[in-house]
Amino acid sequence: PLEDGDSARWRGQQVNGEVGGSPQLGGTGEPSLPGMPEPDDSRTEVMGEGWGPGPALGAGDVAHRGAPQRAGQREEALMAELSELVQKVVKSSGWWERHGVDISILACSFLLLPAGFLCLRSSQAIPFLVGVLTLGVAHHTLTVKGSHLASHNALTESKSWGKVWAIFFIELCSAFTAEQGIYNHVKIHHGYTNVIGLGDSSTWKVPFLNRYVYMFIAPLAVPIITPLVALDLLRNVEWKAALRTLCCMFLGLYCHYWLLLHISGFQSPWSALLCMLLTRSLLAHPYIHVNIFQHIGLPMFTADRKPKRIHLMSLGVLNLPRNALLDWSFGHSLISCHVEHHLFPSLSDNMCLKIKPIVSQYLKQKKLPYNEDTYASRLRLFLQRYEELMVHAPPITELVGIQ
Repeated sequence: PLEDGDSARWRGQQVNGEVGGSPQLGGTGEPSLPGMPEPDDSRTEVMGEGWGPGPALGAGDVAHRGAPQRAGQREEALMAELSELVQKVVKSSGWWERHGVDISILACSFLLLPAGFLCLRSSQAIPFLVGVLTLGVAHHTLTVKGSHLASHNALTESKSWGKVWAIFFIELCSAFTAEQGIYNHVKIHHGYTNVIGLGDSSTWKVPFLNRYVYMFIAPLAVPIITPLVALDLLRNVEWKAALRTLCCMFLGLYCHYWLLLHISGFQSPWSALLCMLLTRSLLAHPYIHVNIFQHIGLPMFTADRKPKRIHLMSLGVLNLPRNALLDWSFGHSLISCHVEHHLFPSLSDNMCLKIKPIVSQYLKQKKLPYNEDTYASRLRLFLQRYEELMVHAPPITELVGIQ
C-alpha cells in the first residue's frame, strides 16, 4: 500500500517522477512542516464498513487494538486502487488531452488581447463594453487558470519549463510572488486541506467586514490587494527571487497601463488606471466565492486528528456545477472537478474532467463522500451563516465512529 498522502508512488519502476513515460500523479502528498505534529492515526477510531457512527474503542479493549491500523491500511489501499484506475486513463491519453487543450485555451486568451485593446478605442458603448469584457475574461484566464496550472506544473512535463511558466503566469500576469504562491497553495493548502491553522482557507476570511460588503463589494479591491500582499510576502524569499518578482510585477502592470494609453487611446493616466481596475476585477466576485464555497463549511480537522488522504479530500472538498464562463476562465479543476484536482493535483484541467466519472463512481461505490452543490445554493448558505462560517472559528470534526 502507498504511504499516507503519497498517492503518486506507483507500483513498478519510477524514474524522475515518471512511470512508463506517464506524468506522476498526486503531486503534493502531505509535507512535513517544521514544528508541526505528525498525524496520529492510532487515535482515529473506526467501525467496520460504511460511514455510520459507532462506539469508541475503550483503552482496555485489547481485541480491537489493531482496528485503527487495519483501517489505515484499508484507506491506503483505497487510494492506491483509485490511483491505478486514474493512471490507466492518463497512460491512454495523448499530449493533446494531457496538456494541449489547456495550452490552447491560454493561447486563445493571448490572441484575444489585441482585439480587446483595439475595441477600447471606440467611443461607442457596445464596442467599448466588448473590449472590457474581452480583456477581463482574457486576464482572468491567464491569471487564474494559467497561474493555477503553472503552480502545479500541469502545463508541461518538464520541471525547467514549469518554473518558467510559473514565473510568467504568477508574477508577470498576476502580480504575485511565485515562490510564496506555490508554497502556500501547493504545500500548505493541498498538503493540509481543511486542517485548522494550515490549509483551512482562513486566508480568505476578513472578519471585520459584514456579509454583504465581503461578498459583493470587497472583491472589487482584489487587483489592488494582490500586489500589496505579494510585496509583504517578499520578506520571506531570497533577495534574488524578490528582485526578480519586483521586476516581473512592475513589467506586467506597466505593460497593461502603457497599452491602454498608446493602443486603446486613453487620454489621462487616471482613466487608464480605472480601466485596469475594471478589467482586472471583472470576475473577482466568482473568484472570491469559488475559493470559499468549495472548502469552508465542510468538515475541519486538527493536524493530529485528521483522516488519511482519500478521506480528507472527499470530506473537505466540494464540486460546483459546470459553467461555460468559469470553466474557460478558471478551469475545470477549480469549478466542477475540484475533488478530482485535490486527489490528483498534478493533472491538467482537461484531464481532471476526463477522470471525473471514474473518481465520482469510485467514491460513491466505496461509500465515501462526493460533495456537490450549486453556486446559488452555496451563496445562500454563506449569506445565511456568514458569522458562523467566516467570522467565528470553525468547529472541529470528530473522527470517532467515522471510517
